[in-house]
Amino acid sequence: MRKIAIYGKGGIGKSTTTQNTVAALAEMGKNMMIVGCDPKADSTRLILNGLAQKTVLDTLRLEGEDLDLEDVVKVGFKGTRCVESGGPEPGVGCAGRGIITSINLLEQLGAFDPQYKLDYTFYDVLGDVVCGGFAMPIRDGKAEEIYIVCSGEMMAMYAANNICKGIRKFAESGTVRLGGLICNSRKTDREDELIMALAEKIGTQMIHFVPRDNVVQRAEINKKTVIDFDPTVGQAEEYRKLARAIEGNTKFVIPNPLEIEDLEKLLMEFGIAD
Repeated sequence: MRKIAIYGKGGIGKSTTTQNTVAALAEMGKNMMIVGCDPKADSTRLILNGLAQKTVLDTLRLEGEDLDLEDVVKVGFKGTRCVESGGPEPGVGCAGRGIITSINLLEQLGAFDPQYKLDYTFYDVLGDVVCGGFAMPIRDGKAEEIYIVCSGEMMAMYAANNICKGIRKFAESGTVRLGGLICNSRKTDREDELIMALAEKIGTQMIHFVPRDNVVQRAEINKKTVIDFDPTVGQAEEYRKLARAIEGNTKFVIPNPLEIEDLEKLLMEFGIAD
């Protein structure tokens, strides 16, 4: 089983990219699982066609610890197994600790056992590497491949570079590696060139450039991934290309994040900064 975590700046499109990529891999016949690591619990809604999945933490609060796996795992598009970690009540507790609790419980309940014949588990992780809880998928070896969703926007690149610092910290003493950058286009100037240049400096690759297309929004309104909504459109093929790139990827590295001055110099070079 390949264990993959998707990171990136908040609002960059991690959940959308993850679910569409998972749908493409499922379409290829792969046995898939998504573990949503976001208190908003929106990492699986497109795979489940909008079903409001009860989170692990909500289930624990309401029903106690005597749970069965079926209480927290729902099955969606082409058999994809879906889990939402959830989080504490707003203003109370630590969301990062919620992720730790959820993943530990899934392991205890046998969610990753060989009987399910999982080809991939994807962890969709909230925002930046801000604390130990959100870093858990890479810190404790739950995920071994990391992909960072970014764009040509300045703050998205700052976040990607910062995430690489976290990956490097844990990679030096573990098995986690960076698999590449996924550019989720925002149509900024020379965006593909910029992200390829950033990837080269970090020591990785831009594994795919996902163009911007409003069919993604139309699919989401209909509570579906693009492949489920209309498998014939060009954007569906883009997610298939991304899935195939991940499937065939062999370049896994310990990243070399840039100093802030070098990152700003790169932005200046491509005309992004004033």
